[in-house]
Amino acid sequence: MAYPTLTMRKIREVLRLHFDCGFKQREIARAVGASPTTVGQYVRRMQRAGLSWPLSSTLSDDEIEALLYPPPPQVEGQRPEPHWPTVRRELSRKGVTLDLLWNEYKAEHPDGYAYTWFCTHYGRWADSLPLTLRQTHAPGEKLFVDYSGDRITIIDAATGEIREAELFVAVLGASNYTYAEATWTQQLPDWIGAHVRAFEFIGGCVEIVVPDNLKSGVHKPSFYDPLINHTYRAMAAHYSVAVIPARSKKPRDKAKVEQGVLLVQRWILAKLRKQRFFSLAEANRAIGTLLADLNNKQFKKLPGSRRTTFEELDRPALKPLPALAYQYAEWKIARVGPDYHVELIGHYYSVPHRFAREQVDVRYSTSTVEIFHRGKRIAAHARSERRGAHTTLTEHMPANHQAVTGWDPQRLHNWAATIGAHTAAVIAHLLGGRQHPQQAYRACLGVLRLAKDYGNERLEAACARAIDLKAPNYRFIDSTLKNGLDQQPSPVAAQADLPLSHANVRGPNYYH
Repeated sequence: MAYPTLTMRKIREVLRLHFDCGFKQREIARAVGASPTTVGQYVRRMQRAGLSWPLSSTLSDDEIEALLYPPPPQVEGQRPEPHWPTVRRELSRKGVTLDLLWNEYKAEHPDGYAYTWFCTHYGRWADSLPLTLRQTHAPGEKLFVDYSGDRITIIDAATGEIREAELFVAVLGASNYTYAEATWTQQLPDWIGAHVRAFEFIGGCVEIVVPDNLKSGVHKPSFYDPLINHTYRAMAAHYSVAVIPARSKKPRDKAKVEQGVLLVQRWILAKLRKQRFFSLAEANRAIGTLLADLNNKQFKKLPGSRRTTFEELDRPALKPLPALAYQYAEWKIARVGPDYHVELIGHYYSVPHRFAREQVDVRYSTSTVEIFHRGKRIAAHARSERRGAHTTLTEHMPANHQAVTGWDPQRLHNWAATIGAHTAAVIAHLLGGRQHPQQAYRACLGVLRLAKDYGNERLEAACARAIDLKAPNYRFIDSTLKNGLDQQPSPVAAQADLPLSHANVRGPNYYH
């Protein structure tokens, strides 16, 4: 097929100068910036097409061009033209080039077109595709993820409360294979869980995950060195994928998922707008049904569908999933106390005593607590919800239950004795009430340091009141001093002996 060298506007100008003005070909050529031969060809093409001047106003430029440049007649034995959609699909594979595809084409059709013709015509065909389809991604390389701005409404069947769930969308780069699900929030647990289920949906792992700069995924956006959330980074390490966030205010970096979000909104949310859902699971079942339809929907300008393209391109290139799915866990930075325990949500977990007062990283899930020092795990415990309690491993304690920082039961008892008998009794009670005295160090230090703020006399009076009311603990004593109750008469009669003798109290002789 021949292609015009002038725009239709210039073609019309050539014809006007020829018919209306009667200019010669060389004069017209100088006027429009073309060769005399080209000017003559346009005049002859118009005559062969049966057109008359002036051109009919009912004909569009496309229609005039089609008449001037009709397709060549089919000639028996004509050289076969390549199937351009197949060429485009093969180019998306790693290492495949136009030169390789042309050689394969020539091997199949020895009388086929030359390499220059092959490349030129493929470029023209590719330019006719929509812009979003001209992006190429290696199979199995990238998974684009984001949340849709639109939400799905869910009604609580018990209370009638209306809640709006978020919509998570993930799109594979090469095949556009799409995953979507509803989550209650965009917070870290839902964000991580949606990734885990997305990997299970595609049945493998990509090389790179491309998220937007959502706070749950990217703690601190940066053009050069974005800071990835610790939990998100741990999840990526579990699946051996890299996380490369899209640049801020650069929508082309995540054009795949932007288009995927738009399709999910049109083909899923729009179809579900009149349905009522009474649970998140019910909504996700409906989303899953429509998601299958979306992935099976045939492309308009390319052969196949998202599913068939996924089976052909992405699935063979995916890395296998790990044996176990990632278990969600959060991280926090903590400092080990002088009792070589780390506090996590009110519970205390031991570490080897040599790490006392060191900064550590704590990874905790619903069932386990792991403690790391400079990237090395130094302790692991079962998760406990008992606030104020301790989980202590015997091998973490030093010989003779001595704290590496110098605090020991005898030192605490001696300090308490300088304040008064009631304070000493409270400290003895706290030390004796635990499996290991070290577990009570924090509480003992808290009680004794109240003397700095309130003085020895008030602390002794508060301890006496705590003993009378059978509440010899730090919280009660601290509250008593804050509210000045230590300066009021005791609500019970004073007792001659301190009522703190039971099986767990060792007594002062124990510490000698």
